[in-house]
Formats: sequence, structure tokens, C-alpha cells
Amino acid sequence: MPTTSTTTTLADRAAALDAADALAHVRDRFLLPEGVVYLDGNSLGALPAAVPAAVEDAVHRQWGTDLIRSWNANGWWEAPVRTGDAIGRLVGAAPGQVVAGDSTSVQLFNTLLAAARLRPGRRLLLTDPDHFPTDQYIADSVGRLLGLDVRRVPAREAAAVLAAEGRDVAVAAYAPVDYRTGELHDMAALTAAAHAAGALVHWDLCHAAGALPVRLDAIGADFAVGCGYKYLSGGPGAPAFGYVAHRHQAEFDHPLTGWHGHAEPFAMSGAYAPAPGITRARIGTPPLLSLIALEAALTAYEGVDMEALRAKSLSLTGFFQECADSLLDGLGFTMATPREPARRGSQVALRHPEAYPLIAALTARGVIGDMRAPDLLRFGFNALYLTHADVLHAVGELRSIVTSEAHLAAEHQQRPTVT
Repeated sequence: MPTTSTTTTLADRAAALDAADALAHVRDRFLLPEGVVYLDGNSLGALPAAVPAAVEDAVHRQWGTDLIRSWNANGWWEAPVRTGDAIGRLVGAAPGQVVAGDSTSVQLFNTLLAAARLRPGRRLLLTDPDHFPTDQYIADSVGRLLGLDVRRVPAREAAAVLAAEGRDVAVAAYAPVDYRTGELHDMAALTAAAHAAGALVHWDLCHAAGALPVRLDAIGADFAVGCGYKYLSGGPGAPAFGYVAHRHQAEFDHPLTGWHGHAEPFAMSGAYAPAPGITRARIGTPPLLSLIALEAALTAYEGVDMEALRAKSLSLTGFFQECADSLLDGLGFTMATPREPARRGSQVALRHPEAYPLIAALTARGVIGDMRAPDLLRFGFNALYLTHADVLHAVGELRSIVTSEAHLAAEHQQRPTVT
């Protein structure tokens, strides 16, 4: 049982860590609700302060006054590539390799199928059995369409399978961060293993982009996708992004050939001719209001060094684990997230048989996380706006709920549609 001195020591450490935080000023770039500790930015990011004015301008001036002229006058046509380049700076991609627009599922299908087409004659598509469900569904769909065998191989075993059977593998489709546990995999090593076998790699960056340094160009990545509404904080349903390495763009043969990716879109030709470069990865008319919101949200990263962000993220997640060890010991929790910094993304997951009512009770107290079936409590850490004091408060509230059995109340037992 923790003593008062233990809690005081943790509070002193939190205060010292926050006082030394070189990114503390960035918190002011977000509109955070009073009295809320938001630990669900790995699912939906908090509202950046730059977004409301940008959306208001888009609605009232650009749409309301300038009307269709905004495609030219306000840069609507260029927005997918312009926003893509801004995302590219966060994921280690030189300009001209990232495009924003459409949903993650659409971007995933478009790029994964195109990747597989670049390796004809190879019959295997590898994916992770622990991948987010959509990734697995779309891998199966691509397999059916192209006659590929989809094999589910855990990320930790993929390099060995590639070494043994790599000549048959067209694409290895993985995520650097396990969406459930926050475990971080070695992107560079897996990419190198795939390339050594002549295969391509497709990365899902949904739980990595904006949370930690991603070096797509440096590791020789082939294709990647990611969403705009988690750590990038682009808002509910924000457009996703797709990355196509320069060396693959000329042969990028994707299935969804929309008119925005045409070489001469306003020629209105009945035959598709792909535009040069990353523009060919565009599909149809983007959701402009959401795209404008995402572009504004990305300004929260201005002047932020991704290595410094990673250092703070590791400090926050490590401090959470330390607080959990001290305050939750003996209360039925087990740590699901690796303790080694190099194997930890920007979230921490705890296992507990009563995960849902615990999260519901926490939310009622203004500490917002989420859960994943059957027994995971997930806590996401956006280092742009969270503090170590937030971390200690969250774990303290969790301890209070368990010891008082507040989570057993009837109102915390009924599960809503979204958990």
C-alpha cells in the first residue's frame, strides 16, 4: 500500500519534470477543457487552437463568399499535396511523396494493392494477426482480388519468415506500434529484411505519425498510410494520408483512379492518364472543410523537434508506469506495455478484468482514456499538451476508483456503442 510519502515523492518528481519541460509552452496551442485530463489522443486528438478560426474562415469567407472561386483563389486544389508535405515533415518524407485525402481505409486499399502489383509472380502477402482489424480486412480483400495468399505473421516473427520464404512474398504490411498495447516495433529492421528478400513493405502509421520520429525516407520505406485524427489532431473523421516513395511513383498502378489523379483533370478525357509524381495518388474531391482543419492542426508542430517530442513522450509513459507500480500494486492490474523505452510507443496499456467499468468511472471523474476488449485500459500520451502532473492525477484517480469500488456502480456497467 503506498504511503503519503510515496505520493509526495511522485508529486515532487512530476513538478520537477514539468518545470524542466522544454515543450511546456506548446500546451497553449490546444483548447483543453477545464478539469479534464485527456489520455485518449491516440484515438481522437484534442482540439488545436488554430482550427476553429481556420474552419470559420473556410465556411464563411472561402465557401460563403468566394464560392467555387476558392479552388483557385484559396488554394483548395493544391491542398491535398500541400497538407501531405506538412505531414511528410513529421514522418521523415521529403516533399512530393505524401498526399492527404480520403479515409485511412481508402488510402490503405489503394496503396497496398498498388504495392502488391509491383511484385508480380509472388504469391504471399504478410500481415500481422495483431494488426488493427481494418488492416486485416483489407489485406484479405487485396489477396482475393490479386489471387494472393494472406498469411498472418506476428511482427516479431516477420523477419524470420522473410528470410526463409521471402522469394514468395510480395508485400509485408505492418504497423510500427501495436494499437492495443503500444509496443513499438523496429521499422528499419523489418524494412531491411523485406528488401533483402526482394519484397516491399507497407506501413500503417496511425499510432506513430506525430507521436514519435518516423524516418520513412531514411529507412527506405516503400508505402505508408496514416490517419489525421489521432496524434495529428485534425478532428473527427480528418482525412488520412498516403506515402509513395519517389522511386515507386512512376509505376504506381493503384485501383482507385479518380479524376483528381489524372494528368489533365479538366480535359475531361474518358481514358485515365496518371498525373506525374505523388499527384497520381489523389483520387476524388477531398473533404475540404476537414482538410483545412487538418492543415491548421498541423501548425501545432511548428518549431517542435520530433526527437524532443519523443523524449517527453517516453518521460510521460515511463512516469505513468512508475506511478502505476507504486499506486496500483496489488489491485489486479498488469502492465501490457513494454517497459524498455525502445519498445514503447506513446501509449500505455494496463490489463484488468474490469477494464470497461474502470474506464467509465475514470471518464466520469474527468480522466479520459479508453479500453479495448477484452481487458485492456489504454492511455495515449500526446506530448504536445500533457504534463507529468496529469499522469499522476490519472493514476491517483484510478487507484481511488478501485479501492472505493466506485466502478461497480450501475451507471458504469452499461456499455455504449463506442468504447
